[in-house]
Amino acid sequence: MSYLFLTHLLCVVTAAIATFVVIKLLDRLRRRDAESEARQIQERALQEAANRRREVELELKELILQQKAEGERELRAAREELHQRERALDKRQDALEQQAEQLRKQEKIVEQTQRKLTERIQDVSRRKEELSKLLDLQRQTLHELSGLSREEATKRLLDLLEAQLQQEAGAVILKHEKRIAEICEQRAREVLLTSLQRYAASHTAETTTSTVDIPNDEMKGRIIGREGRNIRAFEKATGVDVIIDDTPGVVIVSAFDMIRREVARISLNKLIADGRIHPARIEEIVAETQAEMDRNIQKFGEAACQEAEVHGLHERIVNLLGRLHYRTSYSQNVLRHSIEVAFLAGMMADEIGLNGALARRCGLLHDIGKAADHEVEGGHPKIGGDLLKRYGEGREVIHAAIGHHDDLRVENPYTVLVAAADACSASRPGARRETLERYIKRMEELESIASEFPGVEQAYAIQAGRELRVLVSAKDTSDETAAKVCRDIVKAFEERLTYPGEIKVTVLRETRFTEIAR
Repeated sequence: MSYLFLTHLLCVVTAAIATFVVIKLLDRLRRRDAESEARQIQERALQEAANRRREVELELKELILQQKAEGERELRAAREELHQRERALDKRQDALEQQAEQLRKQEKIVEQTQRKLTERIQDVSRRKEELSKLLDLQRQTLHELSGLSREEATKRLLDLLEAQLQQEAGAVILKHEKRIAEICEQRAREVLLTSLQRYAASHTAETTTSTVDIPNDEMKGRIIGREGRNIRAFEKATGVDVIIDDTPGVVIVSAFDMIRREVARISLNKLIADGRIHPARIEEIVAETQAEMDRNIQKFGEAACQEAEVHGLHERIVNLLGRLHYRTSYSQNVLRHSIEVAFLAGMMADEIGLNGALARRCGLLHDIGKAADHEVEGGHPKIGGDLLKRYGEGREVIHAAIGHHDDLRVENPYTVLVAAADACSASRPGARRETLERYIKRMEELESIASEFPGVEQAYAIQAGRELRVLVSAKDTSDETAAKVCRDIVKAFEERLTYPGEIKVTVLRETRFTEIAR
């Protein structure tokens, strides 16, 4: 047992010693490996440091080379700039030298010119003295020959010069007056044409009768009434003439006052539609229609002010304007005529630099007297002027209403503009209706004048006398002769006729060949 124990102990001790020895050996080996690895790391670090140093040295060398190159470039640029400045200074110095040379030459020229001027002044002074002596001698000779003193001769000479100057001044004044008149006429024509082109109004000639359609002829008897009491009551209430004839389906209402005629027409239509026609109903319908007409008149006046862009008028003036819608002058509607005059006057005022709004106001109100001329004695210019003065209109507006027919001396330009616009509106083709007799006579006169020329076979007036068609003989005239006939007809119209607008003359010449096939 002891032997085994010793043996076992010895084995344990031996194992412990062996383990210790192995551990020492392993520790030594690890230390040796660590030292070797440390040396390798150190060597690598030294190698990397050496490589990094070489790279830094290369970068420094490249940076130094770049800076050196930049310095050389800057140096070359500075040298080039210096050379350019030197060249500019050389050029400037050359220019200064040339200028100095030119100045020296100019100084020489000025000196020569001064010497010449001095010599010429001396020569002029000498000649002046000689001329003075000659003038004194001639003056003395003239005094001796004429027997006049110096003062008398001077006076006569001045009188002669004054007379000549007055004559020349008069001729110059006449020349400029003629030129100014031509310019003014041309400018006025341009202003009128521009205004007429900018404003083109349609015209509808009014009539003095109105027709009322009836459903059947039995209604005529109901309108007349028993022993004519209905028609008498209607005519008394409206102030018109009711014409009932054999014309089927129509009753004619006649009156020169368009307001009364319109009231009568509307009232009669209402009575026919209502069917109850007797004096009491007639008076009731007429009164109702008159009230409705008063409202329409006010609306027409307000619409006219709005269209013409004229504001701030008195209510009574607006009502009178509305009444002009039912007033005609030579079959021309006075309200439409007033609106057209307002626009034309405003456009012409704008063209020549005047107040266009004031001109439109003057034009719109220039015929306001026609709305009351059947109620007040006197012409419509005076009535209109009194009305406008009563309702607070300005001096220009009043004067334009009074003087647009040249009834008094013109004191302001707006009256002239309104008069011109009034004439333009009234003379538009178709603005005013002629009577049938005058119309037929005018057509016959146009055709007869054209028929007087040789070679004219037929002449036809068309387009209400605005155009004339002339047929000439192809045997008796040529193309050149036909053109001459056309010009001669136009010239004859211009010399022998008075007409608004234009008349177009067309001459037709044709050759016809006819054969018969058998």
